[in-house]
Amino acid sequence: MNKVLKISLIGIAIILLAVVMKFFADKNAKGAKEYKTEQPFRASIVTKTVATGKVNPEEEVELKPQISGIVSEILVEEGDIVKKGDLIARIRVVPNAQNLASSQSRVRSAKLSFDNSKTLYNRNKALFEKGVISKQDFENSELAYNQARQSLNQSQTDYQIIKKGSAAGSGSAANTDIIAQISGTILEIPVREGNQVIESNTFNAGTTIATIADMSKMIFEGKVDEAEVGKLKEGREIIIKLGAIEGKEFPAKLTFVAPKGKEVAGAVQFTIKADVTIDEDTYVRAGYSANAEIELEKKDSVFSIKESLLQFNRITEKPFVEVETGDQKFKKVDVKLGISDGINVEILEGLKEGDEIKVWNKASKDNNDEEDEDDDE
Repeated sequence: MNKVLKISLIGIAIILLAVVMKFFADKNAKGAKEYKTEQPFRASIVTKTVATGKVNPEEEVELKPQISGIVSEILVEEGDIVKKGDLIARIRVVPNAQNLASSQSRVRSAKLSFDNSKTLYNRNKALFEKGVISKQDFENSELAYNQARQSLNQSQTDYQIIKKGSAAGSGSAANTDIIAQISGTILEIPVREGNQVIESNTFNAGTTIATIADMSKMIFEGKVDEAEVGKLKEGREIIIKLGAIEGKEFPAKLTFVAPKGKEVAGAVQFTIKADVTIDEDTYVRAGYSANAEIELEKKDSVFSIKESLLQFNRITEKPFVEVETGDQKFKKVDVKLGISDGINVEILEGLKEGDEIKVWNKASKDNNDEEDEDDDE
């Protein structure tokens, strides 16, 4: 009886031990992650950069008066299309009293000189015809008469310009007329009728009456980082995307890369410019914000992996991957990288065709589902 009991107890103990061992074995198996793997592949990789900026007309002209005065009339509105030579506005001159008085004094003085020269000329002409004076004396009086007449005409013209802004019968556009210098669109009229304006000269920029631009020729101007500017060359084809026109791309050609950079928010940036081709059926306004998508480098059929498979040494920051050596067994392999587009990266050294690379940041779906169940419990 004792022997049977002893055997029974041993059997029960063995069964319990087996159950316990199976429990822990299942638990360990359940806790072990099963990683997926991926192989290297061939792909075309293009590295790009994006320059932010604006599009503006290539040719933009500010119209400024040749004489100071008051805006008496504006004949156009912003957005109007004009041709070269069209009248844009008129200026009414408000003469300076001191300058006007001085000019009047010069006219009177010139008139007096002219009258005297004319009297002398007429007298000498009569004497010369009678043979009383020499030809030289007559020619001298004739020359003085002509010079006095020119001085009078000039002083009268100066007086008219000071008083009215133009000389009567000059045959050209008056200084008071603001004329379009190019054909294009009126972008801006910063003044209103009745505003006082200042003439443009060597010492003064003058008041802008209107701004005209040829909207058929647009340029992009933006900035790129110093790390990328060395890869840019004039003549490179780029793509322009406008914030105000979604889903449309405009081809452009790089025309300028600044030889000198400027520090912006702690980073050195270089200005670039590009001619933009605009469709006839698309209206692009001056000052639209834009992004230029620039292709820096392109390689076809290069040995690559997904960039998400890369890991980095915390100390050396060198890249590596984990290559499968057996069933769910992996070893670290250092790799040398080439170009990257942010999704795929070129592998120059460290891997070969057919290598199984650990997808380190994603376990198998079945295992993840089980872990989710544990979390719910």
